[in-house]
Amino acid sequence: MTGGCGSIGSRLVSELVARSPERIRIVDNSEQRLASFVGTYTDREPEIDTVLANVRDKDQLAIAMADVDVVFHVAAMKHVPMVEDNPYGAVRTNVDGTRNVVEAAADAGVDRLLSVSTDKAANPTSTMGATKLIGERIVSSFDANRPPDDLTLASVRFGNVVGTEGSVVPLFYDQLAAGGPLTVTDPEMTRFVMGPDDAAQFAIDACLAADGGEVFVKKMPAIRVGDLATAMRDHYAPQFGYDPTAVDIDLIGPNPGERYHEKLVAEDERRYADEHDDQFVLHPLVDDPDVDNDLEGEYTSENERLLTQEEIVELIEPVLEDAGRVDEPETGRPSADARADGGDARGDRD
Repeated sequence: MTGGCGSIGSRLVSELVARSPERIRIVDNSEQRLASFVGTYTDREPEIDTVLANVRDKDQLAIAMADVDVVFHVAAMKHVPMVEDNPYGAVRTNVDGTRNVVEAAADAGVDRLLSVSTDKAANPTSTMGATKLIGERIVSSFDANRPPDDLTLASVRFGNVVGTEGSVVPLFYDQLAAGGPLTVTDPEMTRFVMGPDDAAQFAIDACLAADGGEVFVKKMPAIRVGDLATAMRDHYAPQFGYDPTAVDIDLIGPNPGERYHEKLVAEDERRYADEHDDQFVLHPLVDDPDVDNDLEGEYTSENERLLTQEEIVELIEPVLEDAGRVDEPETGRPSADARADGGDARGDRD
């Protein structure tokens, strides 16, 4: 599990622990996070290994891949504004890093590999989305050229996973704890959303179902950014002793590279998309597959059903409770740096 200490990676580890594999190996580039995370699994089955490594270093990955059957590649630079400011680093991690993971897995005789991508990879407008699209193509291309019965590779596209590290929901929560204001890019922006448990389960299911080279895209509801801000303000401000109507909402405008409505399937991808009840499966471009779908244009957050404010609270409440934030919010207003790093209402973090 690359990026195994991050929000999505750690939830995946929890889901996998319940399935009782012989061993789980967590790869992360943070010594502190590795030490802290492993402490939660002391004296529990299965065995948890840790490897302090960076996906930019193929030699480190070769060590991590020894005796591994399945790889979940989650490590990435994912914060849109940060990636816009650091495109070289994003290429090193999201493109070169994905290639390193794939090649190291093949060299080690791994059976299956699933790479986690993002809705921003569909007809990308941001540097982050562009690097993740290339990552998808690396995975699909490698699978197309593999020997029969060799490593099977696929990708999965997520929308915004609620409550992930540095994302908008915990940011809003902390801003409300300080009495506001809530920093909103544009209230009419829409974003696909999914819970962390759904994301982890979908990744595991996709890994097991893959024939090779596909991109699995889960159907999911969307939210309007203004509805998220209002729902959280009305629900949580009274818990901190504030009148919701007295909490300001500041409009800060969009950052470079982001769009108003996200896409999970771009128009050009329709001819490769097989539609199922709960997902689309994008087949490799080289296959010219016989597919069936009811898409008219693109699958975007603008056209998907929007959650009501009540449904938004139902979605985020258990996530905040699991993170312990409902009882122990971080007080104090977030710094300008935190807002500049993408932690605003656009939710451009996966």
